Amino acid sequence: MPDRRRVVIPDGMDGERADSGLARILGIPRTKVELLIEAKSVSKNRNKLVVKSDRLKAGEIIDIEFLEQEDALTIQPSIIPDLRIIYQDEDIVVVEKPAGIAAHPSLGWQGSSVLDGLAGLGVNITTSGAAERQGVVQRLDVGTSGLMVVAKSEIAYSKLKDDFRYRKVKKIYHALVQGRMDPFKGTIDAPIARHPRDDWKFAVMDGGRESVTHYDTLEAFAAASLLEIELETGRTHQIRVHMSALKHPCVGDITYGADPKLADFLGLERQFLHATRLAFVHPVSRGELEFESGYPSDLAHALELLQA
Repeated sequence: MPDRRRVVIPDGMDGERADSGLARILGIPRTKVELLIEAKSVSKNRNKLVVKSDRLKAGEIIDIEFLEQEDALTIQPSIIPDLRIIYQDEDIVVVEKPAGIAAHPSLGWQGSSVLDGLAGLGVNITTSGAAERQGVVQRLDVGTSGLMVVAKSEIAYSKLKDDFRYRKVKKIYHALVQGRMDPFKGTIDAPIARHPRDDWKFAVMDGGRESVTHYDTLEAFAAASLLEIELETGRTHQIRVHMSALKHPCVGDITYGADPKLADFLGLERQFLHATRLAFVHPVSRGELEFESGYPSDLAHALELLQA
């Protein structure tokens, strides 16, 4: 069946064009939104079709139907220019994932994935896991860039899955969030569950899964703060949800309440969130490995504007 999503337009996106605004809310390329609109798969207020030049209105209800594709869950070898391998051996491959691609194919996602890119580079991945997620032991959101490890052997897949499950992997992110944190350094211990109304979002909820985020302020600006964040757990959208719950959403994260005007000023078309450091024990040799990743150009440019 087709994947259907319903979104409510936030106040900050009132008056924005439908194609660009929905792309930012959904975290997908604008060209994909345009294709959905042309296929008459986007409607507003439950009955009227959306055209790409429409202006969004705060509080408006938008329904999107992602057309089911027979090859949606099939690895499609492709060359992804900004996907960079920074380490590989017989058992693992560590990559820098660019924003705009998924970790793996999924229903509702019509863009490229890390697995597509690795296949295009001739990297053989373990057959462990579901067909569309073979070798995937961790995931980064489409709009998040940075370090990600994928298993190439069966033993690596098994051991890395356990290491992530039992919190033996060190995962460090840098996030630019709105406002100034108080205190500058702290721990957020708040359970996360699927959002009660928007099933494509998550929220801090009583009865949700344990979720622990540690943060430290690296630099404070007038309108935003650069944080170093360590995840103790690894829930879907964890950093984004926790920061939004504190009223300090990641800059550019329109889905979780960020100010689109600040994102526009900084030239950001996605959330400022980058996986900067990844450290773990090699699943076979048992040697300690640590990798670091610098900011991609869009995030570096945003920081330059704040520091000017």
